[in-house]
Amino acid sequence: MPAEAAPRWPASLHLSAQRQGERTVVHAQHEGPLRLLKTLYPEGTGIAHAVIVHPPGGLVGGDRLDIKVDVEPGAHLLATTPAATRFYRSSGAWAEQQVQARVAAGARLEWLPQETLAYRHCKARNSLRVSLQGELLASELLGLGLPAADEPFSEGELLQHLEIEGLWIDRGWLRAQDRALLDSPCGLGGRRVLGTLVAANTQAFEASLAADLLEATRALCTGTFSSTTLLHGRLLLLRVLADDIEPASALLQRARGLWRQQLWGLPPHEPRVWRT
Repeated sequence: MPAEAAPRWPASLHLSAQRQGERTVVHAQHEGPLRLLKTLYPEGTGIAHAVIVHPPGGLVGGDRLDIKVDVEPGAHLLATTPAATRFYRSSGAWAEQQVQARVAAGARLEWLPQETLAYRHCKARNSLRVSLQGELLASELLGLGLPAADEPFSEGELLQHLEIEGLWIDRGWLRAQDRALLDSPCGLGGRRVLGTLVAANTQAFEASLAADLLEATRALCTGTFSSTTLLHGRLLLLRVLADDIEPASALLQRARGLWRQQLWGLPPHEPRVWRT
């Protein structure tokens, strides 16, 4: 079937988190096979853990997922997924996931999906755009191919776009034929797992706190292929390259726990669905 005639399976989800007294309440509207599975309160009623599910289990050419997140003043939303997002093989059409988040003043968003897997022969666009007036912790973990299943990322392409409006943009094509990027020491160096963790605020972090966090995070990263930096005084950024998902994921979780504790005074709590 030609790419332009490929069937589309669109789906959308709109999450709105509002503060009502001592409680963060989440409202959801959805169309198609994308929805809020449940809202959990393992840390008390002030922090809502929203579990987002896509029952088909992955995206093929022609699929599009649109996720919109609004976090209103005083609300604290942690959004995650119970499983990986999978971009499967495409016969020519693009598969897309677009996430747009708005974090109001006095609100907090933790955007913590499980890993994204780009299968061989995929054609994918994956983006997260955040309008930030409050506070943000966000992670992205990407695996190219399935090396353990002897399915390397030998064909395919993926556009990865991460953006905090007016503060930071990280946008790049990952194409299987771009061996200079994938294999050279100036690129991925043969590694096929890329991880990113950001903490951002509308105001600059206190200088001594930022310095302590940089030092502590770099100590966590000892023995890994990673870097940590502070941008514009108000965005902490950790990047990691690895051969496998598990060690990269573990590093991002440790760093997130450290940042959460030092920036917000909250324990390094992991979403319950990560342990099921």
